[in-house]
Amino acid sequence: MTDAKLDEILDRLDADLPQAIDRLMGFLRIPSISTDPAHDADVQRAAEWLRDELVGLGFTADIRPTNGHPMVVASTPQGTERTLLFYGHYDVQPVDPLHLWDRPPFEPAVEDTPAGKVIRGRGASDDKGQLMTFLEACRAWKAVHGELPRGLTLLFEGEEESGSPSLIPFLEEHRDELSQSLALICDTARYADGRPAISTQLRGLVGEEIIVRGADRDLHSGSFGGLAANPIQILCNALAALKDKDGTVTLPGFYDGTTDLTDTQRRDWEGLDFDAAEFLQRVGLKHPVGEKGRMPLEMVWNRPTAEINGITGGYTGDGFKTVLPAEARAKVSFRLTGTQDPAAIRKAFRDHVRSFLPEDCSVEFAEHGGSPASVMDVSDPAFVAAREALGQEWGREAVFIGMGGSIPVAGDFKRLLGMDSLLVGFARDDDRIHSPNEKYDVESFAKGARSWARILAALR
Repeated sequence: MTDAKLDEILDRLDADLPQAIDRLMGFLRIPSISTDPAHDADVQRAAEWLRDELVGLGFTADIRPTNGHPMVVASTPQGTERTLLFYGHYDVQPVDPLHLWDRPPFEPAVEDTPAGKVIRGRGASDDKGQLMTFLEACRAWKAVHGELPRGLTLLFEGEEESGSPSLIPFLEEHRDELSQSLALICDTARYADGRPAISTQLRGLVGEEIIVRGADRDLHSGSFGGLAANPIQILCNALAALKDKDGTVTLPGFYDGTTDLTDTQRRDWEGLDFDAAEFLQRVGLKHPVGEKGRMPLEMVWNRPTAEINGITGGYTGDGFKTVLPAEARAKVSFRLTGTQDPAAIRKAFRDHVRSFLPEDCSVEFAEHGGSPASVMDVSDPAFVAAREALGQEWGREAVFIGMGGSIPVAGDFKRLLGMDSLLVGFARDDDRIHSPNEKYDVESFAKGARSWARILAALR
């Protein structure tokens, strides 16, 4: 593509920005909360809105049923260009607690803030606003070229915020249709200082719920304390033994498959000037903890973790009640890196907990998801091309970063469809995703669409 044609597309995006925001507002008004059955019809309505928008743009698009919420699949004719699969999700998080919102979450508006104009509403950043940046880039492309980019397949999911239970069966069933040379995922963020970023590695996840049971009822601690087993104590002993004094996880084989930073990664990440103390001060803390001898970004992006996410048992109401509880519960998550095996980590953890049980106590486990880490092959020329395109748009060199969280679909694409993912997003770390008063910067929306136009041009 010539520079003149690309400039035409970018100018068209700038001229159409007010209309693009209006389209996003219409999308945001649909309360497509996938976790709440009361909103099932709204999730369906959001899928229909997307399908109609795609058909109006010139895509071949339809709604595909699943055992849960539907998928929306769209495509353009094949050509000589590299084939691409763009993924996003149209469902959103619940809005509770509602009283903390400054405006109704599904009555979006553009607001002026000290940092600039923002689009306020549930789903503005996660993921409807991000999803629409790609569609607006395609719209401007068609306006200039007379046709959409060739070789595109789009997959929009309606269950991402509720664990994606239908995704893997859908990918397996439609493997031939969805397998392309590269996936594009827009559900990530810029680096903390505003630089554009490409996420090249994501941590995996293992979630476990544990229930330790002792006596057949709560016991009086004066009558039975010191003699009868206390499930809370048993559970706490097991959880406390997960790490040693240096922050190292003690499960046998836990670090199998982990890798240290390459020299290039270490140099690049040190150049990001990450200030761990400043990062922690934002949430009321001061002092970093974790594995000894590791740089802070390394611990967040490239090291596995074991974290206790919740623990309950016994009497927790007002006043005081002296009991030995009949049971105790905890929820624990592990973030994985490298080639750590989620199944092996789960087994090692369960064996660890069982080793603390007295003979007359029992334990029950409930599985809450498991996915391996994802590491992208940045030797693919698409990564260099996208990095250059982002730098041209934002006026700052784009950085390759890791992510402490998990985006399981990227691993699913690699494992099931055999393709890496180019993870490019324009959210900010203050977008309040999953929280009240979610927002998306107008700059993120406008320059995000321009960025996708540049990336599409670079990959044609």
